[in-house]
Amino acid sequence: MTDIVQVRGLVKRFGELVAVDNVEFTIAEGETFGLLGPNGAGKTTTISMISCLLEPTEGEIIVDGHSIRNEQTAVKRTLGVVPQEIALYPMLSAAENLAFWGRMYGLSGTGLKKAVDEALELAGLADRSKERIEKYSGGMRRRINIAAGILHKPKVLLMDEPTVGIDPQSRNHILETVKNLNSSGMTVLYTSHYMEEVEYLCDRIAIMDHGKIIAMGTLNELRDVVGGMDVISVIVGEVSDGIITAVNAIEGVEGVNRANGVIEVLTPSSSSVLGRLVATLESEGAHVTSVTVIEPNLESVFLRLTGKSLRD
Repeated sequence: MTDIVQVRGLVKRFGELVAVDNVEFTIAEGETFGLLGPNGAGKTTTISMISCLLEPTEGEIIVDGHSIRNEQTAVKRTLGVVPQEIALYPMLSAAENLAFWGRMYGLSGTGLKKAVDEALELAGLADRSKERIEKYSGGMRRRINIAAGILHKPKVLLMDEPTVGIDPQSRNHILETVKNLNSSGMTVLYTSHYMEEVEYLCDRIAIMDHGKIIAMGTLNELRDVVGGMDVISVIVGEVSDGIITAVNAIEGVEGVNRANGVIEVLTPSSSSVLGRLVATLESEGAHVTSVTVIEPNLESVFLRLTGKSLRD
């Protein structure tokens, strides 16, 4: 399968801050590739360089055979971009916004009208196309934001955190839209800090933290990183350093993270550790209100690799 996106030795510095640090990956034509990581990991900066909004400090990006260094016009024709920020005019209707962006892509006449109509159908908002964007909910705006990015039927769609801050119904609609676009042959680069989204959508996943890719592969390949380990999530309220030290000392505990009154414990055998964990917490004065065992997933991979939760 042909690689339609190639990222080689990518570095972006802002003064002394290294936002992206020697990132390398390829995306095959027709693939959905996920960039997963917490806020500040470097995902948006990477997307911005691929879409020619930022110039790399070092490295190269090739999109459909064209370099972002000296063939930006050709690269931009290949790409559709769905930015994290809503790129719509609130005083215009959905149809007017899409027509505007369609003209920016060089569409006109009956071709433009057809593209707008198809995009509105894809967004599930054809019946509300004449309403101003300012009257739309956050989820509806996100759906039109995606519609604007696919008007010209790009070969590669870049989606940067497209479900942040929206209602569950709109989120599900967006996830199904991404699935359908990929099924139709569109290559998708999808960034998120929601592990369940990339688990559901992506053929391959790169986990980013502090500007670096710390792991990459299929979901099953990444799960192998933790060797079948479970995560025990315990809601305990206040968590002292002494509690964390005591939990770390339990035989079978491979990693511990705490955040907002929750302790997450990485272990190869939740059944053998669970009783001792609860007993230890109670003996240390913690008030246990909930215990959940999570089978190996991207959260446990991230915890194993970084010693912290993906949500931190």
